[in-house]
Amino acid sequence: MFSNSICRLSVATRPCLRSLACLRSAPVSSTSPALRFLSSAITPTRPSPATTTQARSPAPRHYSAAAPQLEAEDIEASIQETGLDGCVEVEKIRNLAIIAHVDHGKTTLVDQLLRQSGAAKMASGARVMDSNDLEKERGITILSKSTGITYKGFRINIVDTPGHADFGGEVERVLSMVDGVCLVVCGTEGPMTQTKFVLSKALEKNLKPLVVMNKVDRGTARPDQVEDELLELFIGLDANDRQLDYPILYASAKDGWATTALDGSRDSILPLLDQILEHVPPPAVDRTTPFSMLVTQIESDPYVGKCYMGKIQSGILRVGDKIKSLNTEGKVAVEGRVTKILLRAGLEQVPTEIAGAGDIVSVAGIDGAYVNHTICDSAVTQPLPFTKVDPPTISMFFYVNDSPLGGREGKFLTSQVLRERLLKETETNVALEVVEHGDAYEVKGRGELQMGVLIETMRREGFELSVSPPRVIYRTEGTGKDKQVLEPVEELTIDVEHEHAGTVIEKITKRKGEMKSYNESGDKARLIFQIPTRGLLGYPAEFKNDTHGQGTINYMLLGYEPYKGALERTRKGSIISTASGETTAYALVAIEPRGKLFIGPGAKVYPGMIIGEHNREHDLEVNPAKSKHLTNVRTAGKDDSLRLVPVEQYGLEKMIAYVQDDEVIEITPSIIRTRKKELDPTKRKAMTRKGGKPDFGDI
Repeated sequence: MFSNSICRLSVATRPCLRSLACLRSAPVSSTSPALRFLSSAITPTRPSPATTTQARSPAPRHYSAAAPQLEAEDIEASIQETGLDGCVEVEKIRNLAIIAHVDHGKTTLVDQLLRQSGAAKMASGARVMDSNDLEKERGITILSKSTGITYKGFRINIVDTPGHADFGGEVERVLSMVDGVCLVVCGTEGPMTQTKFVLSKALEKNLKPLVVMNKVDRGTARPDQVEDELLELFIGLDANDRQLDYPILYASAKDGWATTALDGSRDSILPLLDQILEHVPPPAVDRTTPFSMLVTQIESDPYVGKCYMGKIQSGILRVGDKIKSLNTEGKVAVEGRVTKILLRAGLEQVPTEIAGAGDIVSVAGIDGAYVNHTICDSAVTQPLPFTKVDPPTISMFFYVNDSPLGGREGKFLTSQVLRERLLKETETNVALEVVEHGDAYEVKGRGELQMGVLIETMRREGFELSVSPPRVIYRTEGTGKDKQVLEPVEELTIDVEHEHAGTVIEKITKRKGEMKSYNESGDKARLIFQIPTRGLLGYPAEFKNDTHGQGTINYMLLGYEPYKGALERTRKGSIISTASGETTAYALVAIEPRGKLFIGPGAKVYPGMIIGEHNREHDLEVNPAKSKHLTNVRTAGKDDSLRLVPVEQYGLEKMIAYVQDDEVIEITPSIIRTRKKELDPTKRKAMTRKGGKPDFGDI
């Protein structure tokens, strides 16, 4: 390994960034970006010598502040030439993934590239890449998405990836499609936990990075320190000389500009596209061999059926070609013929008749292939290598909703339908695993947020189900007397104001966390801990209350370490209903002093349902449906004096973090409840006396 001084010299002597000239200026009749993209993909035109000479002559590019989008003649000049085989030349293809920590601005950056390159028309500030309803509501990217831009005669395929650690499997999966990465880093926060994770995966695949320091227009930006932190991160991840020679651009994705120098012109995002053309290599593929493609994503189209997306690794594919799907063991899963080939142009999918190695396409015509399968020509016998994602760290059990109120709202109620839906999810989400335990299904994943998104999606689809609290997945090592239990350990990074740092340290310590560093930056402190994954379960919701919503918490899996012992009890007992019916204000007024209520008057309840949290550690059974006895005496306004404290509404993620081992969450399309796993109070008390545990299986 080289020394730090050599690394810094390599970075300091980076070549100057240079702009590329437009390769062609032949006009096209259509003004639609999608039609121009299609024309460039399937029309094998041969340029005249005069046109070729003109295209290759160097010409500096001017970025106009008054017109942030490409003008008509610039867009027409961006139509690329096709090769002799009718496909875009490999040298004119760039495949790039945008990777970053959550909320560092990568999706906004992609939207600006689409808007200013003319690939899509949208309002300024619109986040069109986050098209999923949950993505729009939460403001995060959940699913990886691909788009295409035609610029200066090059086809640039861009993959937008999630930034949250729970969806890291999406990042690992799509890196096999690209030949370079654009690492987006906030100019204020600098490299964070997920920055380290996604960058390590890119460096392992020997991808060359391009760094964009975003949000440098903020008053709190510290570009010099962030550059040093980035260099230390690259060195710590064993980046080679080629990867250390990365260019840095300074940008504000929100305002739509990027520049190669802090004091450079701030009027366009297009300099980033020039750097992509210069620093991202073309795909290393061979079009003379038979066709093969690794499936990285599955989409559904109402007209053509299942579409399998991936990068063509070899050969040429045409509509009508006979293809087959090989599973990971090399066995034929399904055979068929290509009925549709779709390229991406901005926000549209454009059909084409032919595509070659290096292109990112969606292929339709077969049904029965899955993620990591190889779609290939009949002559191919060996599957393509695929990336194994990191193993899951937590699990939850999914059950049919068997509560007294079950089956009244949902459309999908049975165990068979639940099984089919969960197995369908594993076809596209390689980070999830499903194990059957009779009528219960153990779903293994990366974190509470990933599980919450899956449950919320199913709830909106009309499912009714019950889920257990999350449990950590342990491992064992050794045999006999040397056998020991290992548990997953996370690196926890917390940014919080100084006045709340003491509370955070105290609570993390109780959860078996060990503080590794404490750094001050202005009015905030950055605390880094190593903590067992089970110590993190339920803490993010508690953290928001402790910091009044003013702190940020991020974590990343480090590995497995020996079991660190039992955690201290962090939650008090439950208030449990013993009656069926609707709650009354008369009954709740008497219950309210005993704890915090989760429901108000008029809510439906049943025996075993949890209606609140007790002030003490033991459970309390009450009758919330008790009504006032009628008498012959009538007093006007007697019940007007009943006043109840407003009820705090628990969301799904907070409810997942709240429930204990002997409780389950009841999910319906309109409401979320909690209840005891065993509804009968007599059996519940007998289990407690015998030390019994709920049937959640052995983790």
